Amino acid sequence: MSDNRHAPDVLLLTGTHCPYCPTMLQELRVLLADGTIAKLETVNIEEHPEVAAELGVRTVPWVRVGPFELDGLRSEAELRNWAEKAGTTRGLADWLDELLGSGQLDKVRRQLEGNPAILDALLLLFASTDTGLNTRIGISALIEDLEGTPLLREQTDRLGELIHHPETHIRGDACHYLSLTRSPRAKILIQPLLDDPEPDIRALAAESLEHLEQTIRH
Repeated sequence: MSDNRHAPDVLLLTGTHCPYCPTMLQELRVLLADGTIAKLETVNIEEHPEVAAELGVRTVPWVRVGPFELDGLRSEAELRNWAEKAGTTRGLADWLDELLGSGQLDKVRRQLEGNPAILDALLLLFASTDTGLNTRIGISALIEDLEGTPLLREQTDRLGELIHHPETHIRGDACHYLSLTRSPRAKILIQPLLDDPEPDIRALAAESLEHLEQTIRH
């Protein structure tokens, strides 16, 4: 995903009896007026429940800022921050971190089905030492879902770079993910880990190579 930043369009879902919706609407109007967002569309889901059903929205306020779908009341500063991140891989990674950190794995899974750039952002999160445990668990589940797919195979070289990461757990996970690509090139990339200073990594490299042999053969 290229980092082509531009003012995003925004969709706000509201409800007649929602106490927070007028605040969100006013905050977004400020962003529209100063050019932070390009377009603002509002829909009252009590008048148009089909829109909420189509988007899978159950509570309001709900807002989509560019690609980012955000639940609940958000401050003007938060909304401005997300608007400024629209169109960037870093922004997408931050949004996925928020989703996975709060256990919304299925939502990210659905996003991944329609947007290959999600995987780029997930690997950016994976490579960061600041990424939390819940997010890492979610990333692992999503990548395991992709075993043997062309989408994951395209990331072989990127994962190959990460097996040289100074952090042992990132090195080890990258090795495991490489084995899931089912790419013959992955075997070459994993081979040096057989001499890794960490015995757990050496064992994982051997297991990963065995897994590759089995899956490529079949």
